[in-house]
Amino acid sequence: MFLFKRTVRQAALRHEVYATFMAKPHQSEPGSAMHIHQSVVGRSSGQNLFSTRAGKDSKLFLYHLGGLQRYLPAAMPLLAPNVNSYRRLTPYSDAPINVHWGHDNRTVGLRVPHSDAANRRVENRIAGVDANPYLAIAASLACGWLGMSERIEPNNPVEGNAYRYAFSLPRHLTDALNRLNHARALKNALGDRFIAALNEVKTLEYDAYQRVISSWERENLLLNV
Repeated sequence: MFLFKRTVRQAALRHEVYATFMAKPHQSEPGSAMHIHQSVVGRSSGQNLFSTRAGKDSKLFLYHLGGLQRYLPAAMPLLAPNVNSYRRLTPYSDAPINVHWGHDNRTVGLRVPHSDAANRRVENRIAGVDANPYLAIAASLACGWLGMSERIEPNNPVEGNAYRYAFSLPRHLTDALNRLNHARALKNALGDRFIAALNEVKTLEYDAYQRVISSWERENLLLNV
């Protein structure tokens, strides 16, 4: 993925244009995502643990979904690592706003594509294209593993438009960091040293962002407040 991004950037420069992997580069257009398809196979059997022998959803699959629902909002600094990342997550923009799940439903945060038993998986639609793929995949798998370990039951699958449900994801980077710092189980899974380093880096980035006064603020507030 890193090689692809660098190749695209260099190819664009040779044509005297820019290629960006910002999550939301244009205010009136949908953003760019990095959907993560994940499943778990047995170490000895090599079989997909998300399916029963009859081809139905297994208990481990449902627990995995439950873990994603509970812990993904706290893992957002790894899925949406920049202040711009959260501009992508808006209603009716082809991006999710919550962690509901559904079968082949592209309005939910967690989509289960139609597949046979061997290929049953869950698609995490929350991560943005600006995320580090190593960290985003690790965080997503950690959330699912916690669900399997803690036997967390998911909500019922959503049919129809999931935008009718509440916005349950963090709305900005500091909100996401606060949720991560209060998720003890997820911090244990990822490691305290890593979480401390992530907090320091992202807090410095947010402080630098806060010192910048945007053109929107000047246009709408300068002479009106």
